[in-house]
Amino acid sequence: MVGESAVAFKSSFRSALTHLSPLQLLSRPRFLITSTGALYILDVQNEDGLYNYRCITRHRYTGETRQSNSARLFVSDPANSAPSILDGFDHRKAMAGQRVELPCKASGHPTPKYRWLKDNVPWEPDSRFRQTVTGLLIENTRPSDSGNYVCEVWNNYGTAEMIGRLYVKQPLKATISPRKVKSSVGSQVSLSCSVTGTEDQELSWYRNGEIINPGNNVRITGINRENLIMDGMAKSDGGAYQCFVRKDKMSAQDYVQVILEDGTPKIISAFSEKVVSPGEPVSLMCNVKGTPLPTITWTLDEDPIVKDGSHRISQIITSEGNVVSYLNISNTQVRDGGVYRCTANNSAGVVPYQARINVRGPASIRPMKNITAIAGRDTYIHCRVIGYPYYSIKWYKDSLLLPFNHRQVAFENNGTLKLSDVQKEVDEGEYTCNVLVQPQLSTSQSVHVTVKVPPFIQPFEFPRFSIGQRVFIPCVVVSGDLPITITWQKDGRPIPASLGVTIDNIDFTSSLRISNLSLMHNGNYTCIARNDAAAVEHQSQLIVRVPPRFVVQPSDQDGIYGKAVILNCSAEGYPVPTIVWKYSKGAGVPQFQPIALNGRIQLLTNGSLLIKHVLEEDSGYYLCKVSNDVGADVSKSMYLTVKIPAMITSYPNTTLATQGQKKEMSCTAHGEKPIIVRWEKEDRIINPEMSRYLVSTKEVGDEVISTLQILPTVREDSGFFSCHAINSYGEDRGIIQLTVQEPPDPPEIEIREVRARSIALRWTMGFDGNSPITGYDIECKNKSDSWDSVQRTKDVSPQLNQATIIDLHPSSTYNIRMYAKNRIGKSEASNELTITTDEAAPDGPPQDVQLEPISSQSIRVTWKAPKKHLQNGIIRGYQIGYREYSAGGNFQFNIISIDTTGDSEVYTLNNLKKFTQYGMVVQACNRAGIGPSSQEIITTTLEDVPSCPPGNVQATATSPETISISWSTLAKETLNGILQGFRVIYWANLLDGELGEIRNVTTTQPSLELDGLEKYTNYSIQVLAFTRAGDGVRSEQIFTRTKEDVPGPPAGVKAAASSASTVFVSWLPPLKLNGIIRKYTVFCSHPYPTVISEFEASPDSFSYRIPNLSRNRQYSVWVVAVTAAGRGNSSEIITVEPLAKAPARILTFSGTVTTPWMKDIVLPCKAVGDPAPTVKWMKESLVMIDGRRSIFSNGSFVIRTVKAEDSGYYSCVASNNWGSDEIILNLQVQVPPDQPRLTVSKTTSSSITLSWIPGDNGGSSIRGYILQYSEDNSEQWGSFPISPSERSYRLETLKCGTWYKFTLTAQNGVGPGRISEIIEAKTLGKEPQFSKEQELFASINTTRVRLNLIGWNDGGCPITSFTLEYRPFGTTVWTTAQRTSLSKSYILYDLQEATWYELQMRVCNSAGCAEKQAKFATLNYDGSTIPPLIKSVVQSEEGLATNEGLKMLVTISCILVGVLLLFVMLMIVRRRRREQRLKRLRGKINVSLVPMRAYSPNMKVSTVLLTDADFGETSKQKSLTVTHTVHYQSVSQATGPLVDVSDARPGTNPTTRRSAKTGPTARNRYASQWTLNRPHPTISAHTLTTDWRLPTPRPAGSVDKESDSYSVSPSQDTDRARSSMVSTESASSTYEELARAYEHAKMEEQLRHAKFTITECFISDTSSEQLTAGTNDYTDSLTSSTPSESGICRFTASPPKPQDGGRVMNMAVPKAHRPGETLEVTFQFLRQADFWRSSCPAPCSNRACLSHLSRTMSRRLLKVSKEETPQCLCSLCWCSHSKDMLPSIQLVLKKLVLWAMISTLCYASSFQIKIEAPCHINIQRFQQLFS
Repeated sequence: MVGESAVAFKSSFRSALTHLSPLQLLSRPRFLITSTGALYILDVQNEDGLYNYRCITRHRYTGETRQSNSARLFVSDPANSAPSILDGFDHRKAMAGQRVELPCKASGHPTPKYRWLKDNVPWEPDSRFRQTVTGLLIENTRPSDSGNYVCEVWNNYGTAEMIGRLYVKQPLKATISPRKVKSSVGSQVSLSCSVTGTEDQELSWYRNGEIINPGNNVRITGINRENLIMDGMAKSDGGAYQCFVRKDKMSAQDYVQVILEDGTPKIISAFSEKVVSPGEPVSLMCNVKGTPLPTITWTLDEDPIVKDGSHRISQIITSEGNVVSYLNISNTQVRDGGVYRCTANNSAGVVPYQARINVRGPASIRPMKNITAIAGRDTYIHCRVIGYPYYSIKWYKDSLLLPFNHRQVAFENNGTLKLSDVQKEVDEGEYTCNVLVQPQLSTSQSVHVTVKVPPFIQPFEFPRFSIGQRVFIPCVVVSGDLPITITWQKDGRPIPASLGVTIDNIDFTSSLRISNLSLMHNGNYTCIARNDAAAVEHQSQLIVRVPPRFVVQPSDQDGIYGKAVILNCSAEGYPVPTIVWKYSKGAGVPQFQPIALNGRIQLLTNGSLLIKHVLEEDSGYYLCKVSNDVGADVSKSMYLTVKIPAMITSYPNTTLATQGQKKEMSCTAHGEKPIIVRWEKEDRIINPEMSRYLVSTKEVGDEVISTLQILPTVREDSGFFSCHAINSYGEDRGIIQLTVQEPPDPPEIEIREVRARSIALRWTMGFDGNSPITGYDIECKNKSDSWDSVQRTKDVSPQLNQATIIDLHPSSTYNIRMYAKNRIGKSEASNELTITTDEAAPDGPPQDVQLEPISSQSIRVTWKAPKKHLQNGIIRGYQIGYREYSAGGNFQFNIISIDTTGDSEVYTLNNLKKFTQYGMVVQACNRAGIGPSSQEIITTTLEDVPSCPPGNVQATATSPETISISWSTLAKETLNGILQGFRVIYWANLLDGELGEIRNVTTTQPSLELDGLEKYTNYSIQVLAFTRAGDGVRSEQIFTRTKEDVPGPPAGVKAAASSASTVFVSWLPPLKLNGIIRKYTVFCSHPYPTVISEFEASPDSFSYRIPNLSRNRQYSVWVVAVTAAGRGNSSEIITVEPLAKAPARILTFSGTVTTPWMKDIVLPCKAVGDPAPTVKWMKESLVMIDGRRSIFSNGSFVIRTVKAEDSGYYSCVASNNWGSDEIILNLQVQVPPDQPRLTVSKTTSSSITLSWIPGDNGGSSIRGYILQYSEDNSEQWGSFPISPSERSYRLETLKCGTWYKFTLTAQNGVGPGRISEIIEAKTLGKEPQFSKEQELFASINTTRVRLNLIGWNDGGCPITSFTLEYRPFGTTVWTTAQRTSLSKSYILYDLQEATWYELQMRVCNSAGCAEKQAKFATLNYDGSTIPPLIKSVVQSEEGLATNEGLKMLVTISCILVGVLLLFVMLMIVRRRRREQRLKRLRGKINVSLVPMRAYSPNMKVSTVLLTDADFGETSKQKSLTVTHTVHYQSVSQATGPLVDVSDARPGTNPTTRRSAKTGPTARNRYASQWTLNRPHPTISAHTLTTDWRLPTPRPAGSVDKESDSYSVSPSQDTDRARSSMVSTESASSTYEELARAYEHAKMEEQLRHAKFTITECFISDTSSEQLTAGTNDYTDSLTSSTPSESGICRFTASPPKPQDGGRVMNMAVPKAHRPGETLEVTFQFLRQADFWRSSCPAPCSNRACLSHLSRTMSRRLLKVSKEETPQCLCSLCWCSHSKDMLPSIQLVLKKLVLWAMISTLCYASSFQIKIEAPCHINIQRFQQLFS
């Protein structure tokens, strides 16, 4: 009824292993589900009758679920009624501590009230008791809660009560104590098991899963065996110990872990053997560890230590638990010597330690006791010697020295004798120990050994005995010394007299007699025999067997069908008998068969048979058979009669009825008659006389059939009907669910998802009409169509509540509706929906896709957009998929996404594999996705040169003139094209270190034979493969030497007489050595008579003295060279005649001598004659002999540290009284090679190809090249060695879009040459760009913005970083996000609503970075936009401060610009004035004598390139020297587009890329400034200058004198000096320039009327010693006291000759520089070397320098970075007529100081202004300019 307090549904289930699943009812507060499965509905409402109710159970272990039939609730209007119990209980069992619910629920109106009583006593409130809606809930039950509970219910119309009994059982619990057991081996362990929950239980003990039985060391005590005691624990006894308790069906257990440590004592440390003197104290220590703590005892020679005044024993226990025992002997005597033993003993074991303590004194033997040994065992006899030293210990027996058999071992070191396996007959007797005290003195003692024989028991065993039999067992001792005592034990204890066992002992035998065996005689019997030697035992087990007998016999029983029955049968016997049940079906003659035990039929432990669920077929005879293999088996049968209670055997669980039709329901009952059947509906008995209900019953055989008829059915008939069958043995019921069915209600549909071609629906089903939904019909039509032309989907599965309509057209509007169907009929139409589909991806591919390979790694792709009707939206971009179309290629496409630019598109794919087929497809993209791909098109990248050299290159000399070469071909992936052939490059490596002509041979085969080669010559060989694109990579050089052959004839032969009987022969080596010269053979013959003499000369000698010849007789002489291959051809035959007056002849040959510079060279000139000739050397005139040049006594001419100017023809003239001879030697000095001309020939995104043209080789073959490269603005340089035959090189794996710098250096036999001009090149690619066609903001809402990043183009180089920053306008904090790659979009989250933001992005790749700024505004909460951003008039304090700073910066900038413009105008005017003055001065310059004051300070400066390879080491200066200084400066000279690399070392940037790329500029070729200083204080300084790049006229009458010489050395490091100046022109050889400088220096000497010799150039760097210019007081201070500075060379020259003194007086002589007269001003800014060096005007003119400073400052001041380092020195010189420059100087310096103060970029740089001392200005005033 509506509003009724509760309605209950009951669910019946049998298995206790199930539970209810409440499903959706748990979420509703009016529905309650009890633990018994009852469902309560509180405050019933009308809608509660609209639902079907089902109970679902799930098996706890298997997870199987079952569902009951459904039930309906019929709700009626409330009516007053007395309470009626809906749910109660008869009895309940619960375990203590658990929760129990006692149900008591009643219905009635008004709502009834409840009261509980326990044992007829009203229930008192308790925190553990709580009355709930469904009954009484008891928490944490106790045994005292057991009892009878009464639930009383009442309202105004009546009362009711429910009575039930609660039994609370305490759970069985076992607890072992102690909880932690940690003991040691050998100790005792006791465990106790306390049990709660029962008083009569079965208890057993287990160790590691195995049951423990009592034994020798194990005892189990207590009333219930609750105590376990174990003695002498072994290591294996550790583990888990369990106590198991069982009572009925309950069990409990507990366990503890018993940990046994190896407590056996261990000696941690102890005393060692030692020797002491008498009276010396001794302390012996033993440190022992063990568990339990061991006891330590001390013995001396096996006798206990007796404590007295001098012997004390003490011990301590350390913190680690160790026992430390000390034995202290205060006054050691000789008797204290011996073997000391400390013995540690505990229950786990015993461990001894011993060592000998020797006390100096006379040796003796301690008295020895007689020994008793046991036969068959080992025995030790110790001879205890005291005193020290002694010589030996020996044992004797019967005067025989031991050992004399294998069982005897004598230990001489400690005096111990070991007897193994002692034998009485042999080993018994007297033994003597003899100790040799001194060489002739010994002492001895004897000991008697008695051998005892232990008993031996003859083994025996108990045979099999049965109860009541008699037993006799003898124990016979077959051997052993008498007397022997024999005893018996049972189970390790003496045999008690109560057992009735008789023991008879006679001599060496003992017998055991039992007259009547019983079970108590079972056990282990032990016979123990003892004598003086030992005790032995033997054990045997006696088992008494008892035949079986019944304890309980089976008898006939009745069993009720469906209930449990126990067939009792139990027996006893020993061994325990086995019980087997058999069965014979029916009441006929029994035919017993074994019973198959299963879950329903089980054998209990006592032998009874349990049948849990009795069936009808269980009726019959049962036989219980007992056996144990002792005696006869016993058995007994019984008969089981099965009684059947009333049962419903057939009824429909569920049945259906159509509303308005007739319905019949029947159920069939079976059982013992009579049977009564009645019908109920919803627990109400149906009266057969009720309208529309009719009940009929009939009997058919043993069954009763009852039928209920309903006519007609209505909706209210739906529900549960039950038929009840009742007889004397029980009752049963069948529940039938009747469902009255009708058509369903229509579903309620809604939209779940809308897509381009589909619409996803979801619906909610209404009332199903009590008939399962069989399907749904979905109708869909275009909005413009009628429902007659719908697209209908029928019979959608009823299991679904959603569906998707597919195959729709994008962007179209549709109408949708649904119908539900069941078996009865179809519902009305549902609500109608109107939906529009989304856009879709393009349906067509791009058109006219074409591929064009444009390089070996690039393909251009062109295409057009898809057809218009297939685009399905606006095309936003494209995806290009490409893959390698070859065997082994990747089948997956690589995808590149690009943005659309129009109808026609083009894209270039780079970094592809060379000469490889590629397949490509193109797909169009719009907002919805990607369309289909175009048809795959195949093309191939262009050919390229091979990227790898041929492998396995091998060369073998096959003859003196041929070499066979072979190699392996290239793999296809490295060939990069179609192989055209192979090229073999080879050249000869000559003996003088030079390289032969580089040749190459082409072939198509992987092998080749080189012929026509030089004999016995080492060849360098390289092989490369080439394609149509060109030559590939060369292989590594391999070296092969051709085979040896006979040599050619000597290149020349001379013979000359040195006396009347001696001739000297000289020769030249063969031009073709063809091998290693082993020797030379000299032949000498004369015709009358013909005699040929042979003389052998060593291979390294080229002359031979032939003595003992006849005077005035002609001899023929020739020479032959010999190799390993044999003699070569003979030289020409010459004739010689010994003479008494032999004219001078030179044995040395004329020719060419080649040497590297800076080496010592010896020019030989060996002359003979009689008398000995005089040798002179000439070069144009008589060669000067000086410190570098000298003539040896043998006539050889030595030039030390040879220089380039030493090259030329030298003649050697030998003469005596009878004649003269002359040879000419051409000396060629080799220098380092000139710089190559380096150019860039090709660039890609990852490689740069360089080509070059070699320069002059310096007289020596190019041995190779060194290529250096560096990334722009990087300090790291890489280098590659390159073969001399290469003319190009490609650098791979470079960064994309990056500038690189390159230099190239050639190397020859002398060394590396000058570094080439630095060139720069950039790999393809550029920085990222953002496409203007792309919108940056894809979508904007109130708190989130999606950015469209597709517009970023990578510029051909992969994106490496992406940084995004954004902030609200007016704030200072940026929110930053960084990524290493760029995605298609990016979302900004958590933005402020209705706020303007500023956004800036920075995207970088290897080529650079690009930035983009933007502004955006988030939307209002309602989606509307906010007003545009307007600049605020009122600014914050921070903004004001920022603006003030900006104003100040602008003001300063304007002032600086004005000053700069004024400065530039001033410099232009002054420059023009200077140029006009220079024009006037040039006309006045001539080569005649000119006074010093006529020279302008603005003259040109002579230039020269100096390299470290051009000069030798420094030699010591001579006294009275003056200084000639060379400054490395740069001057202007129109030589075309030059690049200044005056500091072109790796890691420097000599010129900016901007200046290198501008048009032709005026650059110098070579530069140098010469300054001559004279030590005359009264004459002013003067700077000699000239330009010797132009032809220089020589003064009339000037000649070169022998004393004139010139040399120069660089002071800079090697790389710096080699690259002082470079040009794109071909540079002249260095030594040619030096020669011209030398000539010009001599010219200027004559101009100044001061003849002097430039002797040396002194070079020094920061690590060299200081230079010394002599001891003259007027020597220049810079030369005499300071080390040479980098970039300056000093030259020394001797003073003028005396006859030129008058001329010198008219010349300006420099005044020595003083430290106080040099002014240096340092500005901390500006860096680049060319700031001062390459652009500083030289000569150091006043106005020019000032003008240069101003221009340079204004041009570069604000462009210098912090990291750059200044390297510049510009000298400003003012002379006597330059006073008018002071105002200009002051102005310039003030401007410079201003620049220095305001520049924020003034970092670690220095600018120096150097003022020469002779200038006529006030130094103090000048210094004020900088104050």
